Amino acid sequence: MKTKRLFKENTYLCECDAKIVEISTVDGHPAVIFDQTVFFPEGGGQPWDLGTVVLTSPAAKESQTIPVIKVIESDGEILNVLDYDGELSVSQSCHLILDWERRFDNMQRHTGEHIFTGVFDREFGGTNRGFHIGDDYMTIDIALEGRAKVDKITWDMVKQAELLSNEIVYADLPMIVRHFDSFKEASREPMRKPLNVEEDITLVGFGSTEYDWACVACCGTHLKSTAQVGLIKAFKLEANKGMYRIYFEAGRRAFIKYQEEMETLHALGLKLSAGTDDILSKYDAQAEKNKEKSFQLSMLKKEIVARERSRILEAISEGSYGLGLPIERYEILSLDDLTQLGRALSPDIKKLVFLVHEPSTTVLLVSNGKIDCGKLVKENASIYNGKGGGNNILARAIFTKKEYLDTFMDLIEKHLR
Repeated sequence: MKTKRLFKENTYLCECDAKIVEISTVDGHPAVIFDQTVFFPEGGGQPWDLGTVVLTSPAAKESQTIPVIKVIESDGEILNVLDYDGELSVSQSCHLILDWERRFDNMQRHTGEHIFTGVFDREFGGTNRGFHIGDDYMTIDIALEGRAKVDKITWDMVKQAELLSNEIVYADLPMIVRHFDSFKEASREPMRKPLNVEEDITLVGFGSTEYDWACVACCGTHLKSTAQVGLIKAFKLEANKGMYRIYFEAGRRAFIKYQEEMETLHALGLKLSAGTDDILSKYDAQAEKNKEKSFQLSMLKKEIVARERSRILEAISEGSYGLGLPIERYEILSLDDLTQLGRALSPDIKKLVFLVHEPSTTVLLVSNGKIDCGKLVKENASIYNGKGGGNNILARAIFTKKEYLDTFMDLIEKHLR
């Protein structure tokens, strides 16, 4: 390796001097390799570090601060991708400054994952087949194989693991990071997951090197003690590709999420005039009332639709609409209500009826099928900037202006005379 990885020995080191030893290009940006670095590349499920590079060599006419936008590992080397279009040279001196807030956030989350997964292994077994740190949450995918002690994972198990994980946080146990040159050396140590690397191995555990459930190979960065994680909070469990995916957070992000959820709970409590101890019962009572009101409203609408059907058919038989086609306009009934009315009218319509929904400038065309309503809409609505569709007995046309709707109905009426 061309780069000395200072973060392996001290994850709290935020700055260092360095020299450029190689320059290449990644996605159109300069990618440099330093002789030593505080920047951790993406790996072990943990995102890369960000920071800045300050050019300090005499070759620079003035001090320049360059953002580091990506840190990746390629063929065993750390490439630092820079947002820079100026000149760089091999042997140029630099000063590297880590974005510590991002690093500490990642260490809280990554260390929290070690604790949570370790406790889950101790209590229930299974194998962690995937770990992801996302912008909004972390996930682990547990496969019930190998050390599994259960045949399924429930939310109660997740809550138990969460509680026990936080007890380890409170205990302020030391994080134990050990480096080994060979597989033979590392494989002698107790760990919860078989090794899949042959050399340059880092084992990370907590509490004691004798805890196999707490130890695993990992290349990421970690805190000095479990207490610095602060908080571990699980919030979702789901089945995923034959495994169980657990969503959770750790550190400052867990606290912020807890704050957000408490604010939501408080706001809901105010709306329901409830406290956190009775909010569910108040919600259930309100939901039951809403269900009853919804049922009553549905029955009333059915009654209105039935009465409207009778009124319209009676008006048609009495010739109340004159020589024109029947047009009925509605402000309160919804489009769904008018659709139900149209279907109820359809068998008894001899020609065509217009049902207009005023709020949305929409008209429903209703017939018994002998006049094709869908065809009328398809062939004529676009003439007046309308759109819509339907079938032979019921179709709708939507317009941007009332005058377009009225002109459309006038056109259809003249067409059918």
